[in-house]
Formats: sequence, structure tokens, C-alpha cells
Amino acid sequence: MKMKLSHFNFELPDELLAEYPAENRDESRLMVLNRKEQTIEHKHFKDLIDYFEEDDVMILNNTKVFPARLYGNKEKTGARIEVFLLRELNEEQRLWDVLVDPARKIRIGNKLYFGDDETLVAEVIDNTTSRGRTLRFLYDGSYTEFRKKLTDLGETPLPKYIKRDVEPEDEERYQTIFAKNEGAVAAPTAGMHFSKHLLKRLEIKGIDFAEVTLHVGLGTFNSVEVEDLSKHKMDSEEVTIGPETVERINKALAARPRRRICAVGTTAMRAVESAVSSNHTLNEIDGWTNKFIFPPYDFSIANAMITNFHTPKSTLMMMTSAFAGHDFVMRAYDEAVKEKYKFYSYGDAMLII
Repeated sequence: MKMKLSHFNFELPDELLAEYPAENRDESRLMVLNRKEQTIEHKHFKDLIDYFEEDDVMILNNTKVFPARLYGNKEKTGARIEVFLLRELNEEQRLWDVLVDPARKIRIGNKLYFGDDETLVAEVIDNTTSRGRTLRFLYDGSYTEFRKKLTDLGETPLPKYIKRDVEPEDEERYQTIFAKNEGAVAAPTAGMHFSKHLLKRLEIKGIDFAEVTLHVGLGTFNSVEVEDLSKHKMDSEEVTIGPETVERINKALAARPRRRICAVGTTAMRAVESAVSSNHTLNEIDGWTNKFIFPPYDFSIANAMITNFHTPKSTLMMMTSAFAGHDFVMRAYDEAVKEKYKFYSYGDAMLII
């Protein structure tokens, strides 16, 4: 059956959108979907270890979120403007691709002043979309000092659905414990359920970890505006998979019986599916991907996936449905709503095996 946007709609009560994370990372709830048996179990995330054996592989996205949301004041009027840093375009010229809000007030040539001392200034040099702008930052210090200034002035880019103010704990909680390569403006949220204790227990059991980097952009969360999914275009995101990860995953693919290879999150899944060779093994990649995965789709690398509960009609829910089966996922989501699982970035998790 050809899937359409309307196939991914469901009623999600507002109170199930998680405003805060679980107090302890690995004590969030975990729904386990067994595709072969078509069964649903209710567990806690720390129970994940019971579903994996020695030499199984978990694919972790090691991207690190940077404090991408800044607030500046417009010259002359002093109007407060939100500036959301999307990606650096040119390090030497300090050019950035950003979103501004309210956009109607920001035109080419305008200057924005940041911080109490206003030592960081940006000039708008181009309009890219209705809200998109190209900024040139004007700063006298070194590049290292400039980046530190951005970090000091920026705040954790919590998703817009979270209506509360950013709190100090968000800086650590809106990040996986294995984050290392800075570049994401949104967290790979499935990985946020892992605690150091759980990772150590998995390591002791003999689980292998393979790291990829996919810098999550806001495009991952863009709404789909077309009923025909084949006409939706994903924004490009930067992805890197190195030789050590390729070797580990291809070794697991070749093992007989085949090992369980688990993509931790939709971003890890997108990364590996963007680097599949003609013989369905994994290749190295250092570039960009705009891969959009929706049903029907044949996955080549992972045979298990961890993911959060996603919002209606989202591309993330579509990938989950492609992996687990649309009817099974819709049944699981009905169950999640009934059992009051928490949804979205700070929400609960699902393991699909």
C-alpha cells in the first residue's frame, strides 16, 4: 500500500508531551516491540540489557549539541530578536546560516548586538528563506575567542514545544553522555536514555559500540506539507562514518548466526542507511545526507532500533513505521497514549527487535 501523510495521524494529548526528562536517564519507560511475534512489552530503559547478547552491536550517534539559541538587540530600535544558529558557512569570514524571530523586523544591512557589553555584533548580509538569514559576525578577537563568546551567550536549544524557560540542568540533560563531536542543533534523543552505569553493564556483557556522527539539524523536525510522501524533501545534515565503525558493523553483518545490530535513534539509522554499498554492507562516508525513509523501505544494516515516541505526521514516526510496520506502530502508539507514555525529545523510549 502506498503510504500517505494522513496514515500517520493520531490524537496526542498535550499532557503527554514531556517538558522535563526522567530524573534518572535509564529509568524512563521502555516499550518493547517484537516484530516477529507482534507483541508489546512494558519495561524500563535499564531493562534494555536483557535483549542483547555478547558481540551484538549498538550504533551510537556521538554528535554534540551546541548552545544554538541567542538573543540580540536590533540597532536603533533595541527590539529583542531570537537568532537560532543553524550552521557555520565560513570560519574565516564568520558567516552563519541562521533563523531569526520575528523575521519581519530583520532586513539586509541590519545589525544585531549581543550580550550586556555588546562586544559581539552581527550584520545581516542575505535573506535565505522567510525566516532564514546569513549573518556575518563582527568580533575583534581570535576565532577561538569568538566561538567561546557564542557558547557563553547561547542557550540550550530546547524544542519549541517545551514552553518553559531553559534551566541549568538542561545543558547536561539535553545531551547524550557519549556526545563528543559538536555540530548538532537538536539532540539525538534516543541516546539520552543511556546512563554511564547502563553503558558499563552493556560493555561488561560484551556488547560492542560503533559510533557515527550525524549533526542533527532543525530540518529533521520540519512538518511534512504534502500528502504524497515521495514529494517531501528533507534538509541535508552532515554525516561521518569512519573505518573503525565500518569494520565493526560489517563484521557483525557477516557473522552467522547474524548478530543483533541496533541503531540507537533515527539519526543513527539515517546515517548508516545513507552509506550502504551495492552488496548491502556499510561504507565510510564524510559528507551530507538528505535521505528520507518512509514505508515501504528495505533496511540493510540494523535489525533493531531504539527510538522515542514521536509526534503525529513526523518524518521520525514515518521511519519508525518503515522499520516496525505501519499497523504495528499505530497499535503501539495507541497503547502508548492509553498507558500515558511521554512523547518527544524528553519522552520515553521504544525498542524494536
